[in-house]
Amino acid sequence: MKKLIKVVGAVIENENNEILCALRSPKMSIPNMWEFPGGKVEKDENLKQAIEREIKEELGCKVQYSNIFNDNTHEYDTFTVNLITVKCKLISGTPTASEHSKLIWLKRENLPSLKWAPADIPAVLQLASEKV
Repeated sequence: MKKLIKVVGAVIENENNEILCALRSPKMSIPNMWEFPGGKVEKDENLKQAIEREIKEELGCKVQYSNIFNDNTHEYDTFTVNLITVKCKLISGTPTASEHSKLIWLKRENLPSLKWAPADIPAVLQLASEKV
């Protein structure tokens, strides 16, 4: 049986109604694909604790958890990911790529133009169809 990994991803929106997108580096699994920043939910951690910790570690800024946006399970060749995307608000600092190759802010309607990691696609489509 494939290993199930529980992951949380942040949908961070700026004052221009743009969403933060992160490009996975060539060294990461599923390289050179776009994703919502975040990471594994540790044992004894809730989604709020996990996303606030991961964003601080990965992007060097502080976000505040709002609510669950999308919950999707995707089977890759060697493992299965349960990706829960959550809406977050940037409360301090500027997101900086340390693990990712690149960070960009995009309008909702332009999100589908990127090459997203398969597990992120349902949230991308949901965001793209959302009315602001």
